[in-house]
Amino acid sequence: MSASTSKAAAPTAGKQFTWGRVLICGGTDWPRLGRKSSSAKKPQEDPIGPDLLEPHILRSLGNIKVTSIHSSCAGCHFVALDIDGAAWLLGRNERSALGASGDYVPENEPIRLTPQDLGAPKGTTFVHAACGRSHTILVGSNGQFWTAGDNKLGQCAQPVCPEVTSFKLGHAPRVNGNKEAVIQAAAGITFSLVLTESGQVFAFGSAEKGQLGNGKTGEHIVTGGKVIFDAEWEPIPVRGLGDKKIVEIACGQQHSIARDEQGFVYVWGYNGYCRLGLGNQKDMLVAEVVPHFSGPNEIVRAVKVVAGPSNSVVIDRQGMYWMTGKWKTTGDGSSGQPWSTFRYFQDMMGLKITEASCGGVTHFALTPEEDNTIMTIAFGQGAANGELGLGPDEAKSSTKPMKNQPLAGIDVFQIAAGQNTTLFLAHPNEKFSDLPRHPFDMEQPELCVACNKDNGEDDSPLECDKCDNPYHLGCLDPPLESIPDGEWFCPDCEEDPFASIVVGAGKRKPTKGSKAKAKPKTTRKRPAEEVDEDEDEDDDETVPIKPKFAGKSGPAKRKR
Repeated sequence: MSASTSKAAAPTAGKQFTWGRVLICGGTDWPRLGRKSSSAKKPQEDPIGPDLLEPHILRSLGNIKVTSIHSSCAGCHFVALDIDGAAWLLGRNERSALGASGDYVPENEPIRLTPQDLGAPKGTTFVHAACGRSHTILVGSNGQFWTAGDNKLGQCAQPVCPEVTSFKLGHAPRVNGNKEAVIQAAAGITFSLVLTESGQVFAFGSAEKGQLGNGKTGEHIVTGGKVIFDAEWEPIPVRGLGDKKIVEIACGQQHSIARDEQGFVYVWGYNGYCRLGLGNQKDMLVAEVVPHFSGPNEIVRAVKVVAGPSNSVVIDRQGMYWMTGKWKTTGDGSSGQPWSTFRYFQDMMGLKITEASCGGVTHFALTPEEDNTIMTIAFGQGAANGELGLGPDEAKSSTKPMKNQPLAGIDVFQIAAGQNTTLFLAHPNEKFSDLPRHPFDMEQPELCVACNKDNGEDDSPLECDKCDNPYHLGCLDPPLESIPDGEWFCPDCEEDPFASIVVGAGKRKPTKGSKAKAKPKTTRKRPAEEVDEDEDEDDDETVPIKPKFAGKSGPAKRKR
């Protein structure tokens, strides 16, 4: 491995690694994801994009060093933050959720946005982001935050209006008239949260189910007997947290969960299906501590909290995975038998969970394997778009946790599970380079771009890891003596790392990055979205994970 890529390709060897590459699976037909046709007799329009049944390298961000990815169990859009503190936005743009025009922002042409584009002082970077169903929050290193999207109930921290069409500075939370610096954000359907540097949580938006945590819903009758609820656009403090210093927040569709520096867990908001884990279905109008994680035994306290659409997840200091609420459609844990309090998964008892994410119907977890690699665990019912990423030859859904075989050997360290799509953030390594790319076919020339010749198998051209343009080693300036280890990007992609991929055109369009594995140009296998699925999915035939996991065989490696 060359010196330029050894740091990137060996994070498990104890080397510090702060960025990764983006993978995508699931639906990319952004305008219609999760939506039924208005008429069963009306023929469906051709999809905007395919369902990706296994994780693909997202070419448009192929040479971007991404530090974090963000989505929502209720939304179909994503934010990726890069090493320079810029935000990359893609997906559905309902009610201007991405601060752009049009119904969606293609994953192959994401929008790049910097704080300076929004009027922030020089040196300010984006450090966190949150996605609601139809709104987005970007948090700056200067303690400010910007919002765009649906604002009918003030969930953008702007005076109530139908929508905020471009990113605007959110109203700052205040204590005794003094502004508080924001460091994190979270968002649900009709409300949002921000966490400040002092460890206080503020909420804004609808109070209908107690989401604001201020002790009331503000229910009242207006003209015509219509019942409405309070809507607060100025951030107000969440009650019940006392003098606790909160270090992490998360939002489901209509509920919230938070963790303090001692590992205590607090919940509030809508409690249907017992998603708050308090043993009942009473909505909580102020934050309530979860008894299970507040006892004297520190080892069972929380290190991570996650909110799903109708469930909540806690990872404790032992690495145990706890869940409460409704997390599948049938059987135990369904709407008929939700888990009323936090319970651990027997299938994951022998594993030390380090990370988790919940999408519309999906659940993911990460755990180290005995060989020091990372195992990605996935499960969930009704994953109709392949958002579990289990592979083209597997069922789309799984009722039990199972190993994601296409990601075996891939060093995934963060997951952003959306309503019908999933993004993964992984450190590039040998196996990472074998994953398929999206879009699959770039219609690039077969001959060397520089000399337009084919010198035979002994001197076959290299493909760029982003755009697929082929080059002979000797035609590069300066020429290469051998195939480089790690990733390799062509001169055009190096010169313009901000470029995105235009599907099928073999060209790129300006919309940042790194250098690092190139291999001889070879014939590729069909992408997952072109594989015919003749068999019906059978949730009950999936293989659950075991402490010493031996999952199903995944698809063969794809040569580049």
